[in-house]
Amino acid sequence: MSSLTVYHENQPEQPLKLLTHAEDIASTLAEVGVRFERWEAAAPIAAGASQDEVIAAYAHEIERLKRERGYITVDVVSLNSDHPQKAELRAKFLDEHRHGEDEVRFFVAGRGLFVLHIEEHVYAVLCERNDLISVPAGTRHWFDMGEHPHFVAVRLFNNPEGWVAQFTGDDIARPSPGRKDGAGHRPIRHHPRPRSCRGRFHPESA
Repeated sequence: MSSLTVYHENQPEQPLKLLTHAEDIASTLAEVGVRFERWEAAAPIAAGASQDEVIAAYAHEIERLKRERGYITVDVVSLNSDHPQKAELRAKFLDEHRHGEDEVRFFVAGRGLFVLHIEEHVYAVLCERNDLISVPAGTRHWFDMGEHPHFVAVRLFNNPEGWVAQFTGDDIARPSPGRKDGAGHRPIRHHPRPRSCRGRFHPESA
């Protein structure tokens, strides 16, 4: 189940909000300029579907975002618990960073946790299948795929170089005694666009 937990940056053990309905998540995130939507495929996606087939299944929504926001590059990335570099990849994303462009992800399958640090508050967004999140350029955040990653995601960019991060140096995402929230992970520093992470769609990961 998708969820949003909001807490003060210094009090992660005391959530201010815990939301599980998509409409509530979307409206709360919209207040801080973050887009959250739910998409449905225009056609069933078969096991072993290629990147082009996955993109075609969501072509209408993808083209809408490209028109609205000027995105020029679309790809599909996947990762599962069998990946030999899963720990290194997870660690790269876990340090707080920001981007010079929006970070747009649509989860075709699986799940991932986006944690946004906006002013004095933290918004931990657990995204699952059919969720789209667009983190505005300049927003401090980190991403946790978990110890046993399992996701397939469509990515949209307006920078042809893909994923480029600027790290803040803030240790908010690092573990500390007694911290059990989404900020208590050992996150990831940069996410190259590894060819080995790309693959075909496997519905069992949904």
